[in-house]
Amino acid sequence: MGPATQEATVPVIDVLGPTGPYRTQRRQEIRGVTGALLAETGLAPEVYVHRTMKTLRESAPLPAAERAAALARASELFGSAVLGGMTVQEYERAVTRVSGVPISAIRTATRTLCERIGHSYRSVQLARPDGAVPDWRDPLARTGQAVWARRGDVLAVHVPGNHPGTHGFWPEALALGYRVAVRPSRREPFTAHRLVLALHEAGFGGDQVALLPCGHEAAEAVVRGADLAYGGDEVIRRYADHPDVLSLRPGRSKILLTADTDWREHLEMIVDSVARGGGTGCVNATAVLVEGDPAPVAAAVAERLAALPSLPPEDDKACLPVQRDAAARALERHVLKQAEGTRPWLGGTGFVDELGDGSAVLRPVVHQVASPDMPQVGAEVPFPCVWLAPWSRREHGVTALRDTLVLTAVTGDETLVDALVAEPTISNVHVGGRATHWHRPGLPHDGYLGEFLMRSKTLVRV
Repeated sequence: MGPATQEATVPVIDVLGPTGPYRTQRRQEIRGVTGALLAETGLAPEVYVHRTMKTLRESAPLPAAERAAALARASELFGSAVLGGMTVQEYERAVTRVSGVPISAIRTATRTLCERIGHSYRSVQLARPDGAVPDWRDPLARTGQAVWARRGDVLAVHVPGNHPGTHGFWPEALALGYRVAVRPSRREPFTAHRLVLALHEAGFGGDQVALLPCGHEAAEAVVRGADLAYGGDEVIRRYADHPDVLSLRPGRSKILLTADTDWREHLEMIVDSVARGGGTGCVNATAVLVEGDPAPVAAAVAERLAALPSLPPEDDKACLPVQRDAAARALERHVLKQAEGTRPWLGGTGFVDELGDGSAVLRPVVHQVASPDMPQVGAEVPFPCVWLAPWSRREHGVTALRDTLVLTAVTGDETLVDALVAEPTISNVHVGGRATHWHRPGLPHDGYLGEFLMRSKTLVRV
């Protein structure tokens, strides 16, 4: 085990540690949605993980100005440079082939990632309380002042591989001076690999950010060796109730249409919220609640979604996600079982469209349920699948809208908006015709990551 001495027949995504790339004998195959072998990922042994986590802990963070400049440079590199032997176009094709997310959505994700990385340092400052200063040397601290300080030194990142956008926020930890260990998804390691390479080339050394693809036992060591952990894979979910672990949760994003508005004026937004990016994101709408009869809305949405074409994900006109045939059929059986007893408007007898190359398109599904309290309203699957339900202010109120990442409320009722904003389990509220997937740098996603990474402490100097 050690540095590679001969070329592999397929690209190998190496471990990236404190001393640079490290090629291991144990590897994980990365196959595309057609089953074709696309790459291999080296798997870091547990002893290597322990050494790397120790190095990260013992390293000092870069000065704040250097961190800000390096993040800005990494943003440029990620979107334009040849990294790991891949141009940005080759990287995007690889992600599309392995994830099944349409190439147009991957290109958009690249631009969004660049924007978020470049704004990381500014974004974390927006999370800092107004009453706290960022450095104890601030003159205000002489007479007594709150100082914003890290809760630890090392962050473990385990993000899922359903979409490149899951990597958009953890670079904020580097902006705050954390050292970061990233365990890439086994499904799609290309984004994490490219991002860590860009950060290294921009000025963050291997003792500041490391890429640690690894098996389950070593993955546990990554979490245990860090002060805090962030992500949404199966390892993180086992620690979800621990106060030092921030677990990404299902989006369950929704749209609410109240009777004082005309839903026809917002049909484009509804369809876009459901299907943008292939419907794979946590910010895609999975439920539409209608004050009144949801049937006309369901019919109109189904008509629009039915017109979307079935194409391979590399096609520029593709807009629906693709999976391997067997995985698509398993998902189809799961969703059809969930839909029993509901009213189908689209995809009621099946939604898998095989492409003949071992892969299949996941076509949109639209179902109507009798009440927003039904379990289907909280379901989330990685393709455009939406459940429509009637909603009553008196009978259901805000209770039916709980546990929602993004809620688009098409309403003119400010009292209702007051209640939605006050509801703790609704993370983001869009009032009016703003799609659920809308976002810009500087705004929180599911709260600011800085709220988890930092704390305020009192400092007074004599």
